[in-house]
Amino acid sequence: MWRFLGRSPDRFSVPHFRFLANELRRINYVDFQNREVVVDLMQSIVEIATYGDKHDPAIFECFMESQILPEFVRILKIRGSSSIEAPLLQYMSIMIQNIENEHAICYFLSNGYINSIIVHEFDFEGGDIVPYYVSFLRAVGGKLDGATVCLLVDVDKGTVVSFPLYEAALNFVHYEEKMIQIAVRALILKIYKVADEMIFRFITSPPVANYFAGLIKNIENKCFRVEALTTGLEDNCSDKKREVLLETDRILDDFYYLKDMISIPDHCLNKLIVENLVNLLVLPMLLSLLNARQSTDRTLSPITCLCMLCRLLQVLEGTNLVNVIGSAILCFCMPRHISADLQLKGAEIVRNNFLRHSSVYIDLRADEWLSCLPLENSENECRILGDNHSTMVATLLLLFIVADSKDLDPQLREVMGFSEVKTPAECNRSIFARQARKIVNQLLKVLASNPPGSVAMLFQTAWFLRKLLVFLDQKLDDHDYLLFKTSWELSCERLCGELNRCWFDCIPDRLKNEWDICTAVLEESSHSKDPFCFLELASAEVTPRGLTCQLYPLMFLFLACFLL
Repeated sequence: MWRFLGRSPDRFSVPHFRFLANELRRINYVDFQNREVVVDLMQSIVEIATYGDKHDPAIFECFMESQILPEFVRILKIRGSSSIEAPLLQYMSIMIQNIENEHAICYFLSNGYINSIIVHEFDFEGGDIVPYYVSFLRAVGGKLDGATVCLLVDVDKGTVVSFPLYEAALNFVHYEEKMIQIAVRALILKIYKVADEMIFRFITSPPVANYFAGLIKNIENKCFRVEALTTGLEDNCSDKKREVLLETDRILDDFYYLKDMISIPDHCLNKLIVENLVNLLVLPMLLSLLNARQSTDRTLSPITCLCMLCRLLQVLEGTNLVNVIGSAILCFCMPRHISADLQLKGAEIVRNNFLRHSSVYIDLRADEWLSCLPLENSENECRILGDNHSTMVATLLLLFIVADSKDLDPQLREVMGFSEVKTPAECNRSIFARQARKIVNQLLKVLASNPPGSVAMLFQTAWFLRKLLVFLDQKLDDHDYLLFKTSWELSCERLCGELNRCWFDCIPDRLKNEWDICTAVLEESSHSKDPFCFLELASAEVTPRGLTCQLYPLMFLFLACFLL
């Protein structure tokens, strides 16, 4: 009965394949005794079918005539067949991946056979079947294009009512195993790339469209986990720092995933993603920043909000999000007669979404939200000029990223930008021009502090100070010059102290290495900086313990860079 196991010389022939198909039809049950035989039978059929696709069209004709796919589905549904679910999915994946003939691909995707396997009630609780199932979904997705994707959807009166492949993928988007997440996201992006207008209507309509809101809420939950981990983070707590790094990496992966989705050229999809992103993540963070008095258990701290918004803008370049955030900042920080004149692409999104959140986050009626005080007279000034150095530099980074963005609306650039400020009227309208002197003074206080801050904080402070000194044409008033001179003298004093404890022949190489590091840090763009470093700095402010000898020549060198 099981002569096919002998691997006869003519095993890649039509008669032998027909014999295997007949043996497959005889399978009425699957148990421990015949499991291996059934698995070997399926393997042989897949091997010969794959061979026939490339070398003998008659074999694949026999494959279709013998109704092999329906037989695979039948065996899958036999009671007690759970023991062969994994190998069946594996062999189906192998066969689909290796089929290249267009006629054969259309046969596989049509007639509902693939969908029958997708919607089969597998037992995912144990987790062993999940990798095989997701691999099968990926194999099917790999054969999709604009002509074949319609074969996997159920249509009623010109409307897609079901898309089993896509819906099955959504069930695993938050699966804990990293490789599963990567595979599922790749499949979802592939579906978006080949989908037509009818399929996009299905994807962007409830309840399927709830996926996007769930994705944003999942990112928000990760932000809260990061905040919980960074609370009370100690310098020597390496395990906790590693957890913070892993969690921020996951958030960064989510941001890049959003970027990939937004890059899909479909207006409805883009609009839905951006609306959810703005409504559920961006505006709550902005509103939390601008009114910390209303903080609750579900409100992120200013430093976390700033870091996330900075990283989001760095990743989502080429989108209108920078105008959404920029116009929101202006609506709070600028007088009404200025902000009301701005006709921005992002203004409507900001206004509509702000009205929903205003009663929760701020002490304003809906019709008064544009009448906020200017920056220099509002509590928002404390966000930049407060004693919390990490929050100050993180706020500056957000403003720099917005101002430096090539996607920023010209009217916003005029109000927020700093690179082309010339006339007194323009200076009066520029956020940077009106605040630059005060910010420089605060940055110099950080550099002149004794004992000094952490190396990372000094690097960030030096970068911002250099940017603002260029803006001010490197002109300091007497008080700022005194702070600058103090920081210089402290650095020289500490450097001399370190030189007394170093091998003399190591000093030139050490200075050269530190100089190169400082030069690279000071010359990098705002989009190259890592805002997540502020999370760790904020948790250990202000005076670090256990300063190493590397700090002092470092301070000396980046201060020397300022003099160039």
